[in-house]
Amino acid sequence: QVQLVESGGGSVQAGGSLRLSCAASGAAYDRYSMAWFRQAPGKDREGVALIFRFGGTITADSVKGRFTISQDNVKNTVYLQMNGLKPEDTAMYYCAADPAWRSLTETYQFWGQGTQVTVSS
Repeated sequence: QVQLVESGGGSVQAGGSLRLSCAASGAAYDRYSMAWFRQAPGKDREGVALIFRFGGTITADSVKGRFTISQDNVKNTVYLQMNGLKPEDTAMYYCAADPAWRSLTETYQFWGQGTQVTVSS
């Protein structure tokens, strides 16, 4: 069973930066795809960025050039570096993992509890 614990959220002014972390436990083979999603109140969940265990990333167009996903396989941690934050980035951010290849529009098997990001103008 995979457990995911997010951290690093908070409140920041527009233009600022935050780095989210997702600490994972459980079998590595259950974490082939790891992704960050976000959901703002009243809006659908949106896939933000995805990284595969052996490399390769996908980033949503809405955050491309501002957000970067990376991983440390020794620490079993996935990061989301967020620069140039905008008020529309305000949302609950969730880490997700799946043992199979997944895209940003598919559902994942394992989810964290989320960490709140609030960007003020």
